Amino acid sequence: MTQIIQMQPQDEFTGYYLLKECEVKQTNATPAKDYMDIVLCDASGQISAKYWDATQTDKETFFPMGLVKVRGLVQTYRDKLQVKIQRIRIATEEDGVNIADFVRSAPVQAVDLVYAIKQAAAGIGHADIKAIVDFCTAKVEDKLMHYPAAKTHHHAYYAGLAYHMARMLELGEFVCKQRPFLNADLIKAGIILHDIAKPEEMTAQLGIVSDYSVKGKLIGHIALASGWIVEAAIHLGIPLDSEPVLALQHVVLAHHNLGEWGSPVQPQMAEAVALHLIDSLDAKLQMVEDALDTTPESEPWTPMIRGLENKAIYRTNL
Repeated sequence: MTQIIQMQPQDEFTGYYLLKECEVKQTNATPAKDYMDIVLCDASGQISAKYWDATQTDKETFFPMGLVKVRGLVQTYRDKLQVKIQRIRIATEEDGVNIADFVRSAPVQAVDLVYAIKQAAAGIGHADIKAIVDFCTAKVEDKLMHYPAAKTHHHAYYAGLAYHMARMLELGEFVCKQRPFLNADLIKAGIILHDIAKPEEMTAQLGIVSDYSVKGKLIGHIALASGWIVEAAIHLGIPLDSEPVLALQHVVLAHHNLGEWGSPVQPQMAEAVALHLIDSLDAKLQMVEDALDTTPESEPWTPMIRGLENKAIYRTNL
């Protein structure tokens, strides 16, 4: 079967893929005709596809998060690969395919990532900070095993959120050793809590986000996490105006750095500055890594990366 990363212009192929997105649209012709705007994916990446002249039966048959068998032709449209679907059907049990095999996932086992996060939380020395972290992580502990960190930008795959947190904890440990004036407990806690409400912000299955929740649209993960810190403090009997509560709220609320990026306040503590930079470093390097991993090796440039100001990345041959 042809993996998406292996597809080249004019390739004809037949294979099984996950129907990641599927939307009925109409052509500009007169009279207009229905077609299906589709995103196919497998463990190697994803590709846009068009299924022209969709029938009413097609519209009632194909939905996101289903496995399909596709016969198609790879074409180029506006300098990007796109599949013209010639035939498509729902995969059946007799086909012997497993949906988990078609989903991108973190390169480290989810159970190992969650274990690393728990170990880091257990190593927090400040009793109140540790108690607040434990309270907040308990809200989403089961979802940490599979939730992505974002819909598209970075770590947008199975267990991506836990992978993001675990890699940030590694960076945080290094930064705290290099800059011992930083409060290591607050850095660890900020890393664990900064995106802890992502599972409440997004609706996801098998690491693929289908939509943002009502809470996600109206409040967002940053404000939700800050609210959880307050909830934890009330539950644990910790004064809301105490230094640990205010510090945790601040590093979470400031971790996107600017208002236009979603932060209601800018970093005004050393640990808040560090958390923002650690988060940005891991997220942006992951965008680059993901783009390189999902771009055929024959291509010297990746597609433009939205989270990097729409820059493409050149693959060196050194």
